[in-house]
Amino acid sequence: MADADANSRPNILLVLTDQERYDVSAPGDPQVETPGSDWLSDRGVRFEQAFTPISICSSARASLLTGRFPHRHGMLNNCHEPDALQPNLPTDLPTFSEELANNGYNLSYIGKWHVGRDQTPEDFGFSYLGGSDKHHDDLDAAFREYRKERGVPLGEPYLEDQIYTGEDPRDASEGTLVAATAPIDVEDTRAWFIAQRTIERIKEYANGSRYTPFFHRTDFYGPHHPYVVPDAKPDPDTVPRPDPKPYSSMYKPEKINRPPSYDETYEGKPNVQKNYLAYRGVADFDWETWAEVIAKYREFVTLINDQLWRILEALEEHGLDNETVVVHAADHGDFVGHHRQFNKGPIMYDDTYRIPLQISGPDFKKKSSCESPVYLHDLAATFLEICGVDIPDTFDSQSLVPFLDPEREDPTEIDITNGRYGKSGYWPRSIFGQYHGDEFGLYSQRMVRTDQYKYVYNGPDIDELYDLEADPAELQNLIDDPEYDAERRKMRQRLIKWMDRTEDPNRMWVTGALEDAS
Repeated sequence: MADADANSRPNILLVLTDQERYDVSAPGDPQVETPGSDWLSDRGVRFEQAFTPISICSSARASLLTGRFPHRHGMLNNCHEPDALQPNLPTDLPTFSEELANNGYNLSYIGKWHVGRDQTPEDFGFSYLGGSDKHHDDLDAAFREYRKERGVPLGEPYLEDQIYTGEDPRDASEGTLVAATAPIDVEDTRAWFIAQRTIERIKEYANGSRYTPFFHRTDFYGPHHPYVVPDAKPDPDTVPRPDPKPYSSMYKPEKINRPPSYDETYEGKPNVQKNYLAYRGVADFDWETWAEVIAKYREFVTLINDQLWRILEALEEHGLDNETVVVHAADHGDFVGHHRQFNKGPIMYDDTYRIPLQISGPDFKKKSSCESPVYLHDLAATFLEICGVDIPDTFDSQSLVPFLDPEREDPTEIDITNGRYGKSGYWPRSIFGQYHGDEFGLYSQRMVRTDQYKYVYNGPDIDELYDLEADPAELQNLIDDPEYDAERRKMRQRLIKWMDRTEDPNRMWVTGALEDAS
C-alpha cells in the first residue's frame, strides 16, 4: 500500500488501555458493561487470540512503538525504576510514529507515555497534549489546570472503601492502595479529562484541513491499580446505559463469581509465583476481599469504556467515522485475584499476556472475529500498511491488514512470504513471549503458546507445561508428566525456533539446555 494518494489515506485513532484483561470485554460475557468495545466489535474485527510480547508496561509500549520484540529494542523492564536496564529507547530505532510523520501524517498524543525516562511522545513524531505524569501518582500540568478550573482540590480526594496490600487490607499505614471509592464527579476523573481532550482534538481535526490525514493516540491510565472509581452517576446524555448507576455500585462483590484459577495451590510451580503473594502483599487476602477488588476493577473498566464510547460518538458527530480506522488494545493484562495474584510479574499466565484487540475501519470486515494468534506490536506494521507507508526491515511485526480484508473468507491461510516471522510462508500457529524481571529482581523467562499448549522456560527454576484445552485455568503443571513427553519436546523445539528466528541473545545458552532436556 506504499505511495498511496495522501488525499485518500485514512485517519487512525488508537486507544490504548493500561493493564486491561482480555475477558472483561469478551463476547457473550455480560458481567462487565463495555459499550465502547462492543461498538468496535460490532463494526469491525475482534482478535480473540491477541497477546502482548511481554507483560510489563515500558517494554510492551516500546514494542508497540518499534514493532520489535523486547529483546530487540532493549527496554526489558520499566524505565522509571532505579533498576531499569535501559531507561530510554534508542533513538536510532525506526518507529511507526516517525515513519508516519515523515510521510505526511499529523500525529497527536494524550495520556500515559512510560516509554523512556527522559523522553516524551514529542521525541517520536507526536504533538503531545498532556495528561501524563512521571508514573502513576502525580498530576501533570494540564490535568492540574483542568481540576483548578472545575474547583476541585489539587490534592488527593478523601477516599472511601479503601483496600490496601498487607496483613490488614483496611490499614493504609504500610500497604499499597489497591482499590477505593472517590466522592467526586465523573467529570473530575483523569479518564474523563483524557477523553475530553481527545474529543477536543477530534473537533480540531474535523474543522481543519481534510487533506492532511491524522494519527491520534489516547492512552488511558487504567484499569491499572489503584482501582479508584467515582461515587457519582455518569451523565445519561453521554453514556449509552438506561438509568445509569454510580460507578462505585455497579458490580456487587457478593455476585462476583470466583474464577477457577483462584484454587491455585502452586504445587509443582516455580517458587517465585508463591513468593509473589507475599511480595505484592496479598498473601492474606481472602475471597471476600478479592471480590471487592474485582468489583472495583470492573467498575474502572466500565468507566474507561464509557469514555471510549464518548470518543467514538465524537467521531460520528464530527463526520470522521467513515474516514477513520479505530483501534482499541491494551499493553497487557492484570491478575486481579486470578491465581490469587495482584498486578503482574514473572508469571506467564494468560491473565496478563492475553489482551483485548478490536479494529474497525470503513473498508474492513464487520461483526467479525479472528482466531489466529497475533501480537500487540503487530499494530506497528498494520498502521503503516493502512497508511500506505513502507514497513521498515527492522520491524518484527506483521501487518494485520489481511485479517481485516472483507474479501478473505479464511484468514488462517494468509501468505506472509516477506518472512518477518521466519522462513514460513504462512501465519505462525504459536505465540512467543518473554519476561526479564521487575523490581523483585531479574528473572529470565521465555514462553511459547499454541491453541492447546503453553510451555514456559524458567531458567532458575522448574519449567511449565499446560494443556489449555483440558486446563484453561493453567492450574496443573505437566512438565514432568510422562504422558506429555512428546508435547513437551515439540513445544521446546517450537521455542528454539522462535529464539533463533528473533535473534534472541539467550539462544546460544538456552537452546542447548532445551535440546538436552528434550
